[in-house]
Amino acid sequence: MKESKHSFSRTLYLVVGILLGAGLTSLVVLGGYYIGQDSAVVSTYSVSSDEDSFIDSEFISKLRTIETMIKNLYYLDEVDNQTLEDGVFQGLLDSLGDVYSTYYTVEETEELLESTEGVYYGIGAYVQQDSETGYVKITGVIEGTPAEEAGFQAGDVIYAVDGEDVLGMDSSQVVALIKGDEGTWVTVTVLRGDELLDIDVQRRKIETVTVTYELLEDNIAYIQLTEFDDVTVEQFEEALDQLEADGAQGLILDLRDNPGGSLYSVVEIADMLLGEGLILYTEDKDGSREEYTSDAERELDLPIVLLVNENSASAAEVLTGALKDHGKAIVVGTTTFGKGIVQTVRTLSDGSTVKLTTSAYYTPNGVNIHGTGITPDVEVELDTDAYLEDGTDNQLEKAMETLKEWMEE
Repeated sequence: MKESKHSFSRTLYLVVGILLGAGLTSLVVLGGYYIGQDSAVVSTYSVSSDEDSFIDSEFISKLRTIETMIKNLYYLDEVDNQTLEDGVFQGLLDSLGDVYSTYYTVEETEELLESTEGVYYGIGAYVQQDSETGYVKITGVIEGTPAEEAGFQAGDVIYAVDGEDVLGMDSSQVVALIKGDEGTWVTVTVLRGDELLDIDVQRRKIETVTVTYELLEDNIAYIQLTEFDDVTVEQFEEALDQLEADGAQGLILDLRDNPGGSLYSVVEIADMLLGEGLILYTEDKDGSREEYTSDAERELDLPIVLLVNENSASAAEVLTGALKDHGKAIVVGTTTFGKGIVQTVRTLSDGSTVKLTTSAYYTPNGVNIHGTGITPDVEVELDTDAYLEDGTDNQLEKAMETLKEWMEE
């Protein structure tokens, strides 16, 4: 695999989707999901004047008064200084009202860094942030994992972990609660329909397979991407090489329920498909623009159909937008999730981190899909009754039909 054209810090290009037990956003971000962008270590930023800051002597006095009240009067439990300090910083980020901007303690930061490695100690489920409800929901489970064995289902809303309500927590924080030492147990309370269910599940080592593939009838290659993790790039390249060697004449790329992932991964994968061209660009509050491009080193010269749905988010939308705008793919399914903003992760001098929404991203044609998503070229809802009854996938059938028509032109 060639070197990336950008100096990405992979460890903090966290997922826009999140794998339970990953400490992810991997599973996690652009998604839950976000595109991690920056990993610089910072201690302070200067402000132009004291008038710009709310942190003055009156603020410090008020903060110390509240601290004294808690330590002298709070009844339910003893609270240590570190907990109070972390709470102040977390509250500062929470005040923005942005579910994608948050503060991570030193311990949570370490868990985040583990999230992109593709090996986790958890339960083996994919999750996604629901900005409307404030909870995190399960978008899929990995075959053969504790999550599947315990009976978790796509669509389950995570309500609590070991009795702790997770309302308002972002995907990474919820995952951090669920993951733990191998062999230990965790109780995850999920809302399924109108019913709250307590599910006990044992944590185990999860080795993530993010790419599955096969050659279908009429030499149609099928690749499913479940997330964009560091391991996804190599797995995708291996799948693509094998399918081309097997004589593939067209490709169906299934991004349904893909919550996103790292910017590094999606740029590398787009580079294998597009040939030379713009993949996406970002713009910050000052209008500064950064472009991410592919070169002419490799281009897949086959018709491509993308399968997407309402859970295709962030990095999945980056790839969809790039292929669609360049006329490289026909998009089939339902309108995507609609996350078109970028988060920067900055490590502070004490080892904690801040994740902050810092820019918006745009497809090659200059479209920001935040809040709207990407509308398919061919819209088709999944027939869930048929799918649950006998596994009939009418969306995949429509994708095959669309691809065959293109291949015959």
